[in-house]
Amino acid sequence: MSQYHFDPGTYRAMVVAEVPHYERLQDEVAAATAGRRVTRLLDLGVGTGETSGRVLGVHPDAALVALDESPAMLDAARPRLPPADLRVGRLEEPLPAGPFDLVISALAVHHLDGPGKADLFRRIAAILPPSGRFVLADVVVPDDPGDVVTPIDGVHDKPSPLPDQLDWLHQAGFDTAVTWQHRDLVVITADRPAR
Repeated sequence: MSQYHFDPGTYRAMVVAEVPHYERLQDEVAAATAGRRVTRLLDLGVGTGETSGRVLGVHPDAALVALDESPAMLDAARPRLPPADLRVGRLEEPLPAGPFDLVISALAVHHLDGPGKADLFRRIAAILPPSGRFVLADVVVPDDPGDVVTPIDGVHDKPSPLPDQLDWLHQAGFDTAVTWQHRDLVVITADRPAR
């Protein structure tokens, strides 16, 4: 996975232009976290901090740990997310030590291939306690080719079909629900079952 081709100064304008319903996607991620007790939050692929900022609006007392492989993106996120623990890291590497009550990722996991996604989902499950939640917002390969509206470059972007992602999440031990979908964009909640 590589985000070094993104310029933090122009990233928001680019993503809003390229991702249909970007604002709605972000709102749906925050909504998928409502009503939960969150003391520790992990954001995988924090970018400029848009998603974390919205989720912290719902959970203002949560301690945030956020990863991105781009130091420039983390520098851009820093003013928006004080006093977050922002770390340079790749999704393929070991995750920060849990437990986390909530893990979020928006528009980052599609940079992994299928086996990479399945592996990441297992590692996320391992750092969530029973009843912990993972919220995934990302680009998928839709059933109808006419629903492909988000530009995919085929090199950095490796979206997978929604059924495959749900299968990998189930194999990792999650109970899943699709809480929002628009064409090739989706928000999924993946909950660790309570004991």
